[in-house]
Amino acid sequence: MGQLRASMRKICEVLGLQFELGWGQRQIARATGLSASTVHEYVVRCQAAGVGWPLPEGWGEPELLAALRPALPRTAASARARPDFAAVHRELQASKHTTLHLLWKEYRAGEPRGYTYSRFCFLYRRWRRAGELVLRQDHRPGEKLFVD
Repeated sequence: MGQLRASMRKICEVLGLQFELGWGQRQIARATGLSASTVHEYVVRCQAAGVGWPLPEGWGEPELLAALRPALPRTAASARARPDFAAVHRELQASKHTTLHLLWKEYRAGEPRGYTYSRFCFLYRRWRRAGELVLRQDHRPGEKLFVD
């Protein structure tokens, strides 16, 4: 929460320097200790949200945050079809010439708005780790000898 408040203070500082003093983004970056790209991002977000300086009457940090970071619709993330990782795993095991990249291309052909390759690989590896079996053997030291 403290970092968020500090960020909101910086945004207000950037807006004040730009609108009240007419400073350029590089001057603002040097004065606030932010990078020029961060200052640019703040300015672009404020312009896109229609936020100017001074802030509208009664606006505080929560209102500014809500204006700059609107909630993303949940349907966008949940609309992606989850791949059948069991089938992906079976196909990878069936042929040594089948690659995860090839299976991802087939998945994207059927789901154009599906996961990116890196996300596909991450989700597959996470699915695979969840299914791994581990045999834990508890024993007293010196009681048994395990040879590999």
